[in-house]
Amino acid sequence: MKNFWEKLMHGVFFVCALASIFAVVMICIFLFANGIPAIREIGVLDFLTGTKWKPGNDIYGILPMIVGSIYITAGAILIGVPVGLLTAVFMAFYCPQRAYRLLKPCTELLAGIPSIVYGFFGMIVIVPAVREAAALFGADISGSSILSASILLGVMILPTVIGVAESALRAVPQNYYEGAVAMGATHERAVFSVMLPAAKSGVLASIVLGVGRAIGETMAVVMVAGNQPRLTGNVLKGIRTLTANIVQEMGYATGLHREALIATGCVLFVFILLINLTFSVLKRRKDA
Repeated sequence: MKNFWEKLMHGVFFVCALASIFAVVMICIFLFANGIPAIREIGVLDFLTGTKWKPGNDIYGILPMIVGSIYITAGAILIGVPVGLLTAVFMAFYCPQRAYRLLKPCTELLAGIPSIVYGFFGMIVIVPAVREAAALFGADISGSSILSASILLGVMILPTVIGVAESALRAVPQNYYEGAVAMGATHERAVFSVMLPAAKSGVLASIVLGVGRAIGETMAVVMVAGNQPRLTGNVLKGIRTLTANIVQEMGYATGLHREALIATGCVLFVFILLINLTFSVLKRRKDA
């Protein structure tokens, strides 16, 4: 009877694993089957390096959206990852137990807040703050900009980075810390020179998940980024991302326009795969 249940659960787990793989394969087939013909019709170079997006004139260039996604994701990483990692270190090694009981639920609550609520917060708080700060230096802007979206996404990725990084830090054997202290290291040196490097796999995983959350975010970015499909290097100007481009126009798109939006999803999908692959390569080099 025991062997029967073991074989049954083995079969259940195997089916679940196959279902996950099947879902990924079906998503890939759907995206590329509908997106590649559009890219072929528009032209690969015209589609990926074109600087104008005018569906009414059958002009589909997504370079401004690619650059916009890179800008906002990079800004979110610069803002959210350092804060998230330091918070995880504090919660794992410095936070008093009484404060931890309050801080832990608060960080977990951040993960449960809907994106649209973050978007409202960005519109009401972050955008006016950026506008007023720019006005102090004589700049007259609307506030909906790359900077506003980066700040908002930096806040949104915090629970992901904090949760995964803290778990990785707590998984490091305590004797690592005790050995470092026994050899004369201070508490700070033991934490940052021994415990944190030992948890680098989990830390990198937290960064990858944070990047995935940032680059895939849609509604909050739509509400604070300005949604202007243009190339700019000014962080105080508005811009449009790949996800925002899809969600804004898919509702009424038809024909080649709709296929171009699906092709945009293909580019986003490949973009995320390349990011994950890059982090995997870096991790392997560090482990080597």
